[in-house]
Amino acid sequence: MTTTPSGSADRSPSPFADLDAYTGLPRLGGLWLSPDGRRLVVGVATPDHARNRYTTALWEVDPEGSRAARRLTRGTEGESGAAFTPAGDLLFVSARPEPGAEPGAESGAAGAALWSLPAGGGDARVAARPPGGVRGVVVSPAGTVVLGSALMPSAADAAEDKEIRARRKDAGVSAILHEEYPVRHWGHDLGPDRTRLLVGEVAGDLASDDGRLDLRDITGHVGQALDDECGWDIAPDGRTVVTMWAVPEPGGSQRYTVVAVDVATGERRTLADDADHEYESPRFSPDGTRVALTVHRRPTPRDPGDSWLGVVPLSGGEVRPLTAAWDRLPHSAHWTPDGAALLVTADDHGRCPLWRVDVVTGEVTRLTWDDGAYTDIRVAPDGRWAYALRAAVDSPPAPVRVALDDAPRVEPLPGPAEALGRTVRMPGRLTEVTTTAADGAPLRAWLALPEDAGAKAPAPLLLWIHGGPVNSWNTWSWRWNPWIAVAHGYAVLLPDPALSTGYGVGFVQRGWGAWGGAPYTDLMAITDAAQERADIDADRTAAMGGSFGGYMANWMAGHTDRFAAIVTHASIWALDQAMSTTDAAYYWFREMTPEVVGANSPHHFAAEITTPMLVVHGDRDHRVPIGEALRLWWDLSSLSKAEDGATPHKFLYFPEENHWVLAPNHAKVWYATVLAFLARHVRGEDWRRPDLLG
Repeated sequence: MTTTPSGSADRSPSPFADLDAYTGLPRLGGLWLSPDGRRLVVGVATPDHARNRYTTALWEVDPEGSRAARRLTRGTEGESGAAFTPAGDLLFVSARPEPGAEPGAESGAAGAALWSLPAGGGDARVAARPPGGVRGVVVSPAGTVVLGSALMPSAADAAEDKEIRARRKDAGVSAILHEEYPVRHWGHDLGPDRTRLLVGEVAGDLASDDGRLDLRDITGHVGQALDDECGWDIAPDGRTVVTMWAVPEPGGSQRYTVVAVDVATGERRTLADDADHEYESPRFSPDGTRVALTVHRRPTPRDPGDSWLGVVPLSGGEVRPLTAAWDRLPHSAHWTPDGAALLVTADDHGRCPLWRVDVVTGEVTRLTWDDGAYTDIRVAPDGRWAYALRAAVDSPPAPVRVALDDAPRVEPLPGPAEALGRTVRMPGRLTEVTTTAADGAPLRAWLALPEDAGAKAPAPLLLWIHGGPVNSWNTWSWRWNPWIAVAHGYAVLLPDPALSTGYGVGFVQRGWGAWGGAPYTDLMAITDAAQERADIDADRTAAMGGSFGGYMANWMAGHTDRFAAIVTHASIWALDQAMSTTDAAYYWFREMTPEVVGANSPHHFAAEITTPMLVVHGDRDHRVPIGEALRLWWDLSSLSKAEDGATPHKFLYFPEENHWVLAPNHAKVWYATVLAFLARHVRGEDWRRPDLLG
């Protein structure tokens, strides 16, 4: 078992054998640091009273690591999207009702308003409530606030937007007229409103009665340009906003550029635009003269593309590449206060360390050497520390600080889990499995084992395949948590086959345009290696996968009978259908030629399936639409040879979930059904329908 970063393991009872206890664990996400570096705030999600959804509260963590974490907000609707003003007031987004408001009083989209909690204490007050809600709040050191809010296309201002929404509501109209692609994103429809950028100036105490921000629209209606993937930043002097900007292309495609927007006039100019590249995550340098961004070479059917860090002058000019020679895919760049370096994260051999990139030379230095994955990076104003959420395959996210001096080290900070008494002990141990692929490429995987695996008897094996496909098993997963299976006696293999990140672009290239090729043979080879272990029962093995992992599960079902059971979640079944109905078809067709689609579609091998399959899908999944599961279920059912139509397969359907199963009680149903299906076919036990399924 991997210990905490401090080296001390928690010995409290494990909650992984109890789904109620597991779904009740606090889930950390998001980290924000005050301008003076003295306050650190993290979001903590827990189930609501009915356990129908998670709500997020904001907690304060001591950056020095001396004081226990304390809860700051308690709204029943939850809080998110925090930022600090120069004076240290905490801004956050919440759908909570205003104190004294009339029941049913109108609020923003989904009730999302910008609230302010004063640094000196007191109650939070609404700072702004645009009708289209709030997202992406950023505050400059000069006190200028920029945020995204959705307005109707024909609305000239917030007042007219409110009137248009009221007319649609009174008329009972929910129809959306689309004039551009795409029309959906992940689990929700796009439009009819579209994001615009609004700015305001912080003046005095925003929590006072007259402290509302006077927001001004600086972009007007720009269609899909500021879509859900776009992020932005504001210059230290508050005079310029840099933002990702989606540009339509022929054939229903689009690409991401970066533009600079003058806060006073709304004038826009392009900073980075190239038909062969895309740009994202713009970040202003501390002096406001340069912008760091991530550059992506766009993929083609023969080339998976590449990514590197670049820097462009705010005044204009060429994007200077920093890490083009580094065979890793950097993301989440943050400047050091002196402007001499960027801190980034990048996948590396089943980990996601923190790295330092010299802005002059492009030299890359690794700062963390443990098994952790670091996210939500924040840099102290004196440059001594970087704050982050650290997670690992066997460690849920927790706040840490990383020393940026000559002796980099990771120090855990007392977090909300400790304050709530909800730290967890893993129900097993983690090790690695390695082997060599058929083409000579080195392969590796994490293997999560029950503590007693091999001591009394070898453990049955579950092959869990990650999604993506350009992804890696390198961090904690709440949705697909292997430790629940470990707590029920299974060993879980978490491999990185071809297409996985952290091994260089060449490793991705091995599976590019050939999903049924090297990714499949890699998975078979690493499973072979795991089954050779004395603590693994090679005769009792199942396979599971979600999204791309579900595609691979489907492919394996038609190509091998070595597994006792297969679970396929939110999976692609018919590539010709899926590639055209997904929410961003243009992206996939950069890789998928008609020949690739025809050669790699699992549905062509339906008649070869003999392994019992559990099909899982949410109706609101727009990344892999529900038609994939319906077609797979029909193919499995129509191939049944039993006189009474009986089939060993099952279909778990969630009418109100999307690509992920998010509601706590639905997560319980998901795990309970998967465990029951595995118990039937891997362990030979009688089938038991989970209680919540009637």
